[in-house]
Amino acid sequence: MIKKTQPVCLTIMGKEYKIVCDEEEQDDLIQSAQQIDVQMRKMRDSGKIAGPDRIAVMAALNLAHELQVMKNQNTQLTQKLSESLAKLSSKIENVLENH
Repeated sequence: MIKKTQPVCLTIMGKEYKIVCDEEEQDDLIQSAQQIDVQMRKMRDSGKIAGPDRIAVMAALNLAHELQVMKNQNTQLTQKLSESLAKLSSKIENVLENH
């Protein structure tokens, strides 16, 4: 199956970027650009960080940190789910063996 690519125009802090991506990834790309735009505007408006390069780096660090926290939470939840399923499976096996 051939994936169809298409250019998408994104605006981040007033600058336009044209990115080519697969059609099924467009919505995620647009949402990602909107998140970056929001983060960068917050930092710019706070007045604590000057310069678009520094703002971009700090926004990227904030979003990367948020992603890492979510990955860690996902790993913990997956481990807890696996442990719960193993316990449940063991209980079911015990019940079936005793009948």
